[in-house]
Amino acid sequence: MGTLLYCIRQGIKNIGRKIWISLVSTASISACIFLFCLFFAVIANVRYIVRNAEAQVAVSAFFDAGTTEEEILAVKGQIEQRPEVREVTYISADAAWENFQKEYFKDNEELAKGFANDNPLANSASCEIHLNSIEAQSGFVAWLQEVPGVRKVNYSMDTAAGLIRFNKLISAASAVIIGILLAVSVFLISNTISTAAAFRKDENRIMRLIGATNFMIRAPFVVEGILIGLAGAVIPLTICYFMYRQAVQILLEKFNILSSIVDFLPVEAIFPTMAAVALALGVGIGFIGSFFTIRKHLKV
Repeated sequence: MGTLLYCIRQGIKNIGRKIWISLVSTASISACIFLFCLFFAVIANVRYIVRNAEAQVAVSAFFDAGTTEEEILAVKGQIEQRPEVREVTYISADAAWENFQKEYFKDNEELAKGFANDNPLANSASCEIHLNSIEAQSGFVAWLQEVPGVRKVNYSMDTAAGLIRFNKLISAASAVIIGILLAVSVFLISNTISTAAAFRKDENRIMRLIGATNFMIRAPFVVEGILIGLAGAVIPLTICYFMYRQAVQILLEKFNILSSIVDFLPVEAIFPTMAAVALALGVGIGFIGSFFTIRKHLKV
């Protein structure tokens, strides 16, 4: 415990000895993690909006003429057992006709009375199917088209393909930007630790001569890197927490139409994950940057 406390104290002293360099490194890492948090918030909301759009994309299965309701419900049971299926809704012919009237005859109810004793959609019973993932649509539709009793499957391949491409684009952009931010942050930490190693070169040599272990010499530098990385994460997280809440509120107030088109993730839903990732990045960057840099500069 005493050794650990010594290393922590020395790490803090290292920061104080070159406070301006440490502040510049902290500010630079804060800027990188701030950009990461902004990017994370944007991507999380885009994915949320895309998931909501995917949830609205449905596959509709229509059945052969003469298929009984019991047979349709049996097929519905098969569909529900598929792992890619999230929800299946059975729409009877009567319900389909009722929905049609509400949509197309809402301003001309007199026209609908001409069909009072007749259902033009008598053979239009269907199952409306929502999938867990839009990527599964192609394979699911191929299976559904082969199910006995199913005469037609309605689905939007263009919409599915567009959403899939957009998801891939988001994933690729995320990987590239996060990679760049990580590389820049590690480079900044490395420079700070290199300066600290040069600053304490003679002191470290003396410590080695009097029997100090590798851990005793290296650990303060690692602690320094971790503290700088941690501070570089806490600062932007605090800013982003309040800024995100305010930004969403302003967007919804200034652009009322947005509230009817898209839903934004509340800060309570997005911040815990963002905070965990940002803190892990800050500590990880500080540890990796300092650990490997000190091994290079101190041949101990």
